Amino acid sequence: MTTALITGSTAGIGAAFARRLAADGHDLVLVARDTGRLRVQATELHDRHGIEAEVLTADLATDDGIEAVATRLGDRRNPVDLLINNAGFGNKGRYLDVPMADELRMLKVHIEAVLRLTSAAAEAMRERGRGGVVNVASVAAFVPRGTYGASKAWVVQFTQGVARDLAGSGVRLMALCPGFVRTEFHQRAGMGTDNIPGWLWLDADKVVAAALTDLARGRTVSVPDPRYKALMGAAKLAPRGLLGGITSKTGRKYGPR
Repeated sequence: MTTALITGSTAGIGAAFARRLAADGHDLVLVARDTGRLRVQATELHDRHGIEAEVLTADLATDDGIEAVATRLGDRRNPVDLLINNAGFGNKGRYLDVPMADELRMLKVHIEAVLRLTSAAAEAMRERGRGGVVNVASVAAFVPRGTYGASKAWVVQFTQGVARDLAGSGVRLMALCPGFVRTEFHQRAGMGTDNIPGWLWLDADKVVAAALTDLARGRTVSVPDPRYKALMGAAKLAPRGLLGGITSKTGRKYGPR
């Protein structure tokens, strides 16, 4: 029996990872800010799949929250074999319209927390000679998309770099880059989604299935759908200025993921 720790586990992609990993027989450490939702989730997964589900309440926009999760990841007596860095959010509005405090909070969660938690997990995993880390990014990482896209681009570059540095150690790292996924993400950010074409939407459970397949194959970046693979291929050929204008407008209206 192995253990997976999932941040942002109570909704969206994080909840999909929890369902799939529990069904596959993994014990879980569930991390989010809402203790009540965590306890309900833990009970449901335990009762349905017979796994152990530990609850860890933490706000990754705070030093105390990050440190609490990093400490759990470094526990050698109860090792974590798979880390899913999923916690994240978006800010609605143009650059300079979003309060600086909100921008810094997002960077704390998307960058500092990912750095510190990946480091805590990878150090313990390297000692054991095995383990995996999935850092959830976004296709916004590959297009000009303001602070959100820049933070997710950092996640992709960081993950690829660490994967190279730890090659041969038994520790696998992968950046997961989904497109629009039907989750609570946009609602929480107050972003409208009515005009997003139906064919652009992805199912969270299918995203997770593709991600775990790509992780097992040793990929360091996963774009989990043929439609988005094609779009990202086209994006590489489009002029940066044109692409920046299009993604900036659609990003403010629809949201980043």
